[in-house]
Amino acid sequence: MESAGFKEWAIVCQALGRGEQSVILRKGGIAEGREGFSFRHKEFFLFPTYFHEQIEKVRKIDIEFPTQAMDKIEINFFAKIELSYVIKSWEIAQALEPFHILRPEVVRERFDYDRAPGLHIALVRVFRIEPCWIFANAKSYGGCRSWVKLPKPPATLRFEPALGDGEHGRRRKALIDLVRGEESIAAKA
Repeated sequence: MESAGFKEWAIVCQALGRGEQSVILRKGGIAEGREGFSFRHKEFFLFPTYFHEQIEKVRKIDIEFPTQAMDKIEINFFAKIELSYVIKSWEIAQALEPFHILRPEVVRERFDYDRAPGLHIALVRVFRIEPCWIFANAKSYGGCRSWVKLPKPPATLRFEPALGDGEHGRRRKALIDLVRGEESIAAKA
């Protein structure tokens, strides 16, 4: 198992872990490097961040706002990417709403950020980990980048799917059908 951490808003990590979100939407951070953002790891721990997070940027959901401990990192979720795409159609980006908790204006801001409109999206299968994994915070986890190297995870971690197979399969099929719509929009353009 890789020891990679994907930095994401803590409230989004919670939504993924509760099965209320199934995709990750990413444009890229300031420190992504010359190549820009990519889903370079297929399996990773969700690393909760608090720096840019604002409750006003998500649609009203029943999630208690997570608290941050300054001296430690608490990892509660693990993710596996099943599908990933680059979405270039704003109509398709809008249609992703059932798969995430972000407000439409936040999705639009991410879609339009930088020179080329579009979004990287990934359908993820998320697992709750037991017990939660706690380790010391470090400077190396800071900065505006998506990926961080984590210490070796404990061998005692257990993984429980956030969604059952049936619901996850239904969402997977719906996303595939939606992205096929983008391919037909691109063909008409």
